[in-house]
Amino acid sequence: MDDPEDLTRAAGAVLWRHDGVGIEIAVIHRPRYDDWSFPKGKPKSGEHILSAAVREVEEETGVRPRLGRRLPARTYLKGGRSKRVDYWAATGDAGVFVPGDEVDRIEWLPVSYAEQRLTYAHDIDLLHEFAAGPCHTTPIVILRHGAAGERTDWRADDALRPLDERGLAEAAALPDLLGAFGPLRVISSATVRCVGTVLPYALRRGVPVETDLAFTVATGAAANLAAARVAVLDLVAARTPTVVCTHGEIVSELVRALCAELSEKTPDDPGLRKGGFWVVHIGDGEIAAMERHHALPRT
Repeated sequence: MDDPEDLTRAAGAVLWRHDGVGIEIAVIHRPRYDDWSFPKGKPKSGEHILSAAVREVEEETGVRPRLGRRLPARTYLKGGRSKRVDYWAATGDAGVFVPGDEVDRIEWLPVSYAEQRLTYAHDIDLLHEFAAGPCHTTPIVILRHGAAGERTDWRADDALRPLDERGLAEAAALPDLLGAFGPLRVISSATVRCVGTVLPYALRRGVPVETDLAFTVATGAAANLAAARVAVLDLVAARTPTVVCTHGEIVSELVRALCAELSEKTPDDPGLRKGGFWVVHIGDGEIAAMERHHALPRT
């Protein structure tokens, strides 16, 4: 569903770190408003909301974040327009904060002190949401391969069907989007279109693409789907951040298996269009959050 025309979008994070004793939260001071809030900002023209979250947090704090679990968005009126801010829990390596006109101070505070420092009630509510869930989560990304033309137009072995022009653009967009969640192990169906979808990300990260027949489509055969379910649950048990690139016939089965195993309600529509991906954030034996994205806007 498209956003209303009068909706202003923004993205940010509740940025946290462990100081050796407990959790500290980053709060920023904006001299223009003389307020204390969380780092956030509006996407540039055409910028994906994930990329905007990473860029804005880094610009305002000096920390390049690794996005964790999705937090509830905040919607409020500003200047007579509705504004929606998408938030994530996030952490990252120590950065260098440079004061500027937009943000002149940053403070790292324990949760209780951060609550006292924050200016706005909606930020305090967001802090409570953060504190109620796990800080550390493991992302398992279920990715449907990019566009690859029509199966009926391809005369050779379907496993060799390559990405088309749009699919190549989707694959090119994925390194930045998947990179928002930190380094990921890369596992793919053995088909050309799936390997091609994750290859740009793997090359960017300098990691191999591991192919697994469990995630390789076999006309939706029951044995194939059963193997895929077992394989994805093994990834959850391993607690290694991973992206799995597979087919539309298998995506829904993987999402259902994760939800069933971890006692989460399955989304009404667990499927993905080509170039789309689920990020399932795994906490301590549970799904802490799920979010769905697309590499490119719908045309």
